[in-house]
Amino acid sequence: MNSYLIFILCVLAFGYLLDLTISLLTLRSLQPILPEEFSGIYDADKYERSQEYTRVNLRFSLLQDTLMLPLTIAFIMLGGFNLLDQWARSFGFSTIPAGLIFTGLLLLLSGLVHLPFSIYSTFVIENRFGLNRTTVKTFVFDILKIIVLVVLLGGPILALILWFFEQGGDLAWLYCWLLVVGFTIIMQFLAPVVIMPLFNRFTPLADGELKQAITEYARKQNFALQGIYTMDGSKRSNRLNAFFTGFGRFRRIVFFDTLVEKLSVDELVVILAHEMGHFKKKHILKMMASSILQTGLMFYILSLFIRNPGLFEAFGMEHLSIYAGLVFFGVLYSPISTLLSVVGNVFSRKYEYQADGYAVSTTGKGRDLIAALKKLCLANLSNLTPHPLQVFLQYSHPPVLRRIEAIKAIL
Repeated sequence: MNSYLIFILCVLAFGYLLDLTISLLTLRSLQPILPEEFSGIYDADKYERSQEYTRVNLRFSLLQDTLMLPLTIAFIMLGGFNLLDQWARSFGFSTIPAGLIFTGLLLLLSGLVHLPFSIYSTFVIENRFGLNRTTVKTFVFDILKIIVLVVLLGGPILALILWFFEQGGDLAWLYCWLLVVGFTIIMQFLAPVVIMPLFNRFTPLADGELKQAITEYARKQNFALQGIYTMDGSKRSNRLNAFFTGFGRFRRIVFFDTLVEKLSVDELVVILAHEMGHFKKKHILKMMASSILQTGLMFYILSLFIRNPGLFEAFGMEHLSIYAGLVFFGVLYSPISTLLSVVGNVFSRKYEYQADGYAVSTTGKGRDLIAALKKLCLANLSNLTPHPLQVFLQYSHPPVLRRIEAIKAIL
């Protein structure tokens, strides 16, 4: 049997077994007794509801993985990629248009396979637990908007990547790296004002106590904001969230309208301070630099495998092509991607502690930050007792009890 095929099957099996192990350990780690720290925040029914939400989602995820694994293996073994390639070539176009068609067909097929799971998750599970506010119309239009963006933005980028690998010689990987980095940086400026408003309505925060408190805090920290906005997060969900977006004069703070409804002014200010801490501590730049380096590594390794005959044989392909090599390399690269993700999460959790520390030291509102974290957990039905292995491998934020413990240590 082809050695690449053996490796690919092992990667798929290992990924499934790892997810299975994490899910089973997480289910076993659910504690029936409410942690003392959350006494008075949850009652018995609410706590059981949050645990049941975790159980339902984990079991649904396991079901999805269990169904997708044999489907993926069957698609590879039965020559599904080759059939799509033959269809893409049947139009008689040159390699780049054929590559766009091949990739588009693959994305369409993947989207159709995952669509029932997405529908069930949104309209059954999220509805059951009172988190979903997405209408069928919003759901459908979101999909259509994503398709348009993929075509208008992803299509030209993919075409340029294919062209660079066809014409760029040994330095093609470098040209692709610079292209993707440039596109990513540009999108940091354009996304807040062009892309995100396609999906949500952003309204400048009305004058009042909250805006005054935020403006005053930002002024004291010498932190320029292009604007303070609320976003109609309630259009899709009852979850609470806030985030910074953009750079320079495009930088803005965004609060979900659900967050503004649930949190006090002091709690919102300290949440803002936490997000500001990421900027002040240069976490955003560090994570972006790391992502840029990882992208460069990926393209360099890709250049070593993109025309490998053994790789194409593993996927049952009759023809070698750069566009198919891009797809196949993604499977080979997944172990490296997973490892880098784990390392990235280690730093991300460290940065969250630092941002909490910044928020507490600059506002003096540590108790309010703790109260805000508790309200976020309650509203989002968060798992208060995740298994350490799940935290290590998958969590970009520390478990809330650890964060609260760290905040109390500096009060």
